[in-house]
Amino acid sequence: MPTKLLIANRGEIAVRVARAARERGIEVVAVFTEADRHSLHLRYADEAVALGDDPRAYLDIERIIQAARRSGADAVHPGYGFLSENADFAEACQRARLGFVGPPPSAIRAMGSKERARAAMTAAGVPVVPGGPASTLEEARETARRVGYPILVKATDGGGGKGMRRVDREAELAQVLERTASEALSAFGSRAVYIEKAIDHPRHVEIQVLGDREGRLVHLFERDCSIQRRHQKIIEETPCPPLPPATLEEMCRVALRAAESIGYYSAGTCEFLLDSNGAFYFLEMNTRLQVEHPITELVTGVDLVHEMLRIADGEPISIDVPRRRGAAIEARINAEDPKRGFLPSPGNIEQWLAPSGPGVRVDSGVAAGSEVSPHYDPLLAKLVVWGETRAAAVARLRRALSEFAVVGIDTNLGFLLDLSQDPAFVRGDYATDFVNLHPELGATALPQAALHDLGRALGALSLLDEKSEPRAPNGTSPWVLADRARLRER
Repeated sequence: MPTKLLIANRGEIAVRVARAARERGIEVVAVFTEADRHSLHLRYADEAVALGDDPRAYLDIERIIQAARRSGADAVHPGYGFLSENADFAEACQRARLGFVGPPPSAIRAMGSKERARAAMTAAGVPVVPGGPASTLEEARETARRVGYPILVKATDGGGGKGMRRVDREAELAQVLERTASEALSAFGSRAVYIEKAIDHPRHVEIQVLGDREGRLVHLFERDCSIQRRHQKIIEETPCPPLPPATLEEMCRVALRAAESIGYYSAGTCEFLLDSNGAFYFLEMNTRLQVEHPITELVTGVDLVHEMLRIADGEPISIDVPRRRGAAIEARINAEDPKRGFLPSPGNIEQWLAPSGPGVRVDSGVAAGSEVSPHYDPLLAKLVVWGETRAAAVARLRRALSEFAVVGIDTNLGFLLDLSQDPAFVRGDYATDFVNLHPELGATALPQAALHDLGRALGALSLLDEKSEPRAPNGTSPWVLADRARLRER
């Protein structure tokens, strides 16, 4: 078992992994850039190592390896994003004799390029979305003509909804190809792009897989991630409302076959598009922990981060036959303004009131007093709810959102509250274009019930008066708790 774990990440996922490690008796090392000097994830670590002034330092393999060596860490967890799907990083950890809490580098590399992944899955008999290469404009035109418009131009090394644009006619192709390649270079360090057929009104459904080093693989059912903005997920749920049991069973079989074909172990996710006729197509495999993993945890009772740590230590996975109970929904709370096209909203969080109660979980990377940096993803927290039925989970989501309040920056809370009350969403009748088809969502201001509760709580604790600035309650803010982490300026 590792005795000291460096978490090569920030925000809510760094907090999430730190909690699991501490439960297993493992010391935690955090890393931070100057922009994150006062971030919440440092408060959950036993030690913290500075990476320098560059906000992009979380992507610097050598700096991360040096931080692990200096701290005496013997293992690294990459979280999601940043270096989590970088095979070179996994190999660098191996060379430095650091345990890597994730899949083997060969599996990361096999799925790291979308074109290589498509070829590997085709060879394994997994259905893929029609598509092909686009290394030049002429090649892109040939591929587009073959698969038929509309198409998607996608970054070969992309992920997280970035580096993806739709083309409806050939006259648009040249401009979109260049814009997508430029975005891919900025986000992923490569201009490589490829083309996929755009499937209209699909659902985005993924299968969670888990494997150990002995070759044993299980699935943990599906998640529906179809509620998206700009190709990025904002609501996820399980079970997928309209998915027939036979289709689910086949999707799970295909996902396990895909994982087995590349010698996969640890937690991973196979993503599919499900069309209106019930046919499904492989999109990609995310060789890491997903942002939306908590909903799987709530319905199966399996702690995926604990399982990753067990597998990295050579232990077998702890489950035999997957089972689930009830329904779970996750809403991503982002620092962004839905009224302005979901533009990021950095700034200082003056007050933060998160919901609680039965069946409610909030995984957060911020608190009152946190500074939301413009340099990173706008995700603040994940609101996750569970209910015996989907209807109960939707009602609980609506209640929890009405209790959530954030003061000081713009958030998507009003948008999410509107969405949770939309009749089509309540019925489970939606696809990946749902947000684009409902521009009226987001008119609701910050939930009044939450603001009322926040004002009442602040008044009861005498936190505000006419002559003083807002301040956090003594003894409850992470900024006034005794520091757990020892900051290392190396």
